[in-house]
Amino acid sequence: MNKYERLKQDLETTGTGKMKAFGTSMLPILKSGTLLTFEKAEEYVTGDIVCCKVKGRYIDAHKIVKKDSHKGFLIANNHGFENGWTRTVYGRVVTGEYENKVIYRRR
Repeated sequence: MNKYERLKQDLETTGTGKMKAFGTSMLPILKSGTLLTFEKAEEYVTGDIVCCKVKGRYIDAHKIVKKDSHKGFLIANNHGFENGWTRTVYGRVVTGEYENKVIYRRR
């Protein structure tokens, strides 16, 4: 089971889960190697950082930049690159910890 499947399972069974995210696409909000805590929500809003699936690929931590009642959610990184539209959102980031310090907290 990969980290995405494990997170999906945790979100389905307990409503929360943790996973590390790597890469620079969410700088300066999140750093590579940040431990993210996700929660499952009934509704997701523009600005939420989410784990989702876009065009068959898992996206571990990108932002919802637009919502559309027909298309779903438009997902993008923190540098303006749009991954595409999805209806498949597993959970949103509520905290991000890097080197044992909280560097992100959902407002």
